[in-house]
Amino acid sequence: MTGRRRRWVAALTVAVAAGGSIIAAGLASSAAAAPPAATAPPAAAKVWQPRADTDWMWELSAPLVLSDARLMGTGVRAYNGDKPPGDNPRLYDIDAIINPASTVRALHRRGDHAICYIEVGAAGNYYSAAQEGIKTSYYRQLSAARDLGRKVPGYPERFVNINAGSALAIIKSMIRRQCADKGFDGVETDLDTTFGNNEGRTGFTITQPGEERYLTALGRDMHRLGLAWIAKNLDDTGRVSFVDHMAPLAQGIITEQCNQYRTCSLLRPFQTAGKWIGNAEYAPETQAGFCARDNAANLNGILFNVSLSGGRKPCR
Repeated sequence: MTGRRRRWVAALTVAVAAGGSIIAAGLASSAAAAPPAATAPPAAAKVWQPRADTDWMWELSAPLVLSDARLMGTGVRAYNGDKPPGDNPRLYDIDAIINPASTVRALHRRGDHAICYIEVGAAGNYYSAAQEGIKTSYYRQLSAARDLGRKVPGYPERFVNINAGSALAIIKSMIRRQCADKGFDGVETDLDTTFGNNEGRTGFTITQPGEERYLTALGRDMHRLGLAWIAKNLDDTGRVSFVDHMAPLAQGIITEQCNQYRTCSLLRPFQTAGKWIGNAEYAPETQAGFCARDNAANLNGILFNVSLSGGRKPCR
C-alpha cells in the first residue's frame, strides 16, 4: 500500500518557497526478535484518553487561528444531521512547530484538547533553528548524526534511521520541547510505519520488531511526559500483528482512507478497547460513500481536503 498516505507537506513546501510568511507569522506569536506487545501506561500516569466519540479537526497547513471558523472546523452540519455547536471539534490536531504555546492555552480555555503533529520516521529541512527555538535544527542534528537515508518518494524529506539511538534521542527531544513544553495533550506520530519499505526504500534495514521497539520507546516517553500517543496509519501496513502489538500503548489512532483502501477492519483492537479513532477520507470519496459505515463502527469519519487547510465534513 505504499503511496496511499496523504500528507500536508505540499502545502508547507509552498509556504516555504513563498518566503515562509505563513510559518513566520505563527512563530512570531510564540514566546520564544519480536519485542513483547506494548503495554498500556501505568494507572498513575496522567495521560489523557480521548473519548471514542470525540469530534475532531485536522489543520496542518498554517498556524491555527481561533477566530477563523474554517480553520477551526466549526459551524458545520454533520452527515447524520447533528448540528453545531454539538458537533463542533473538541480535539484539534495541529502542527507542532508553527503553533505556539499560546494557541494550546487558548484551546484549553475553550475546553478543547490539542494534539501535536510531528514526523518520527522522516525529516525535512523546513525550519531554521531559530524557528524551532533551539541551537541546531532537528534536521541538521539528524544529518550530523548520519541518521538520514534515502529521499521520501514525493516529498522533500529523507527517511530517519529509527534503529539508531541518536535518532531516538533527537526525536524524543523534539517531542519534549515542541509538544510537552507547549502544553499539548498528545502527539500524532506521522511516518510511524517505515519498516519493510512500506513508505518507500529507506536506505536502512528496518524491520517490524525494530519499528515496534522504536514506537514503544517513544510512546513510553510520551506517557512519562503526560502526553497521549495518537498513532498514525498503522493499518496502512496490512499487518494485523503490528496493529495488535501497538494498540495497547496508544490512546488513539488517525487513519487515512481506510474505507477507500479497505483497511478499517485492521483497527479492531482500538475499537474493542473503546479507544478514539479518527478517519480522514478525501475526494473522490463522498460522505454518502463512507459515513454510514464509519458511524456504525464508531469511527470519527470526516471528509477533508487533501491540503488539510481548513474545512471539514464530519459524519457525526
